[in-house]
Amino acid sequence: MNIWIIMIAVMVASFIVQQTLQSRFTKYSKVSLPSGLSGAEVAEKMLRENGIHDVQVTCIEGRLTDHYNPQTKTVNLSREVYTGRSVAAAAVAAHECGHVLQHAQGYLPLKMRSALVPVVTFANNLVQWVLLAGVIFINIFPHLIWAGIALFAMSTLFSIVTLPVEVNASARAVGWLQSAGITDSTTKPQAVDALKWAAYTYFIAAIGSVATLIYYISIANRR
Repeated sequence: MNIWIIMIAVMVASFIVQQTLQSRFTKYSKVSLPSGLSGAEVAEKMLRENGIHDVQVTCIEGRLTDHYNPQTKTVNLSREVYTGRSVAAAAVAAHECGHVLQHAQGYLPLKMRSALVPVVTFANNLVQWVLLAGVIFINIFPHLIWAGIALFAMSTLFSIVTLPVEVNASARAVGWLQSAGITDSTTKPQAVDALKWAAYTYFIAAIGSVATLIYYISIANRR
């Protein structure tokens, strides 16, 4: 019962955070930057000033689909961020460039997350079927559910490792935006607020993953 209460609370919190993030992004997308730079220009400037010249800034479709791809060495910004000249656009662009800096400097949590990607991809392709079979045949093959739990634990670990990666990228972004004069005393708190709510999504996801893992472990232990 306690696990179900936690999981329902996580679902409610996730919904609230997602709605607040969308609201904050929309709000700060209407606040112009003092520098007047677009998100693409902010990203290119941040990369240049940190001595990175082999990463390309590209435009992709979607909303809040922004990400850095270390395999292709591209900072992929959604059109709203790529062309936008707002606090929100600058914050998101700088955050993604924060990941570039992590990659260039060998930031340990990022290296750990990258190492987990193939393992998590493999686990995610199997975990739901193994867990389902484990629950159905728990009295016949009791070890099967533990195999599913081990696979799910990989995804949980990935969620936990992602937290410091995202928080650090935001810290790098906010610090550079201020030092480079992209934001001022008025717009810096707005950039911090936008990135804070983005970070909350990863925090809630990690809690939800841990709660689900505990739920499956409790099922296995009861049997």
